[in-house]
Amino acid sequence: MTSPDTNTPDPGTGAPPPDPAPVCSAKGCRDAAVWVLAWNNPTLHTPERRKTWLACEEHREHLSQFLGVRGFLKDVVRLEDWVQPEGSERP
Repeated sequence: MTSPDTNTPDPGTGAPPPDPAPVCSAKGCRDAAVWVLAWNNPTLHTPERRKTWLACEEHREHLSQFLGVRGFLKDVVRLEDWVQPEGSERP
């Protein structure tokens, strides 16, 4: 059995499918995302570029530390307050 194509418009209304709820980026976690961790690898990205990971309450500190010890972490913002800077990836 195959799963339905989530990119197919609703056949009854023709409306696009709803965006899936954002989930935590921690490996194996499917909990709802609460935080956006904005980061940048200076050896690969221009200084203004921001890549993002999402985090649930449980994994925010772990993911922040992972990025922080590498010098990549730039900002941690609640998902509802996140404003995507120009040139950044969508969370």
